[in-house]
Amino acid sequence: MTLLTPQKTHTTILRTVFRLVLGAFLLLAGISHLTVNREAFLAQVPTWLPLEGDFVVVASGVVEIILGAALLALGRYRVQVGWIVAAFFVAIFPGNISQLVTHTDSFGLNTDLDRTIRLLFQPVLVLWALWSTGAWKAFREYRAAQRTAKQND
Repeated sequence: MTLLTPQKTHTTILRTVFRLVLGAFLLLAGISHLTVNREAFLAQVPTWLPLEGDFVVVASGVVEIILGAALLALGRYRVQVGWIVAAFFVAIFPGNISQLVTHTDSFGLNTDLDRTIRLLFQPVLVLWALWSTGAWKAFREYRAAQRTAKQND
């Protein structure tokens, strides 16, 4: 078994529910990037980013829609999707840091305390993606199998 092998085993109901909720959350967030919250997301794009702000908002919205749909529909590939979603949450973290550092008000985050709390939630999203998809469990099992194979050599 490799980390890239589609999962044939079943997951727990709780993990599945959390994966589906995260998928729905990402799908709705992505749609809101392109519609009702476009300006709010634009306010969060760091000024130091060498890309046009509206492009970043649209591109990240499209990525969120794809990732949300993948979490909802590609259960067999949940481990791979979990790693990609976790990486996405890490990739957008600098935008959240920028919002705090520049004191940018957006989405009702109008104080540094509010923006700091949001920063603390980002690692929770990474862990949520890894746990709910079984990605972290698959990684631990892969590492254990590697150690066992090495010991048997």
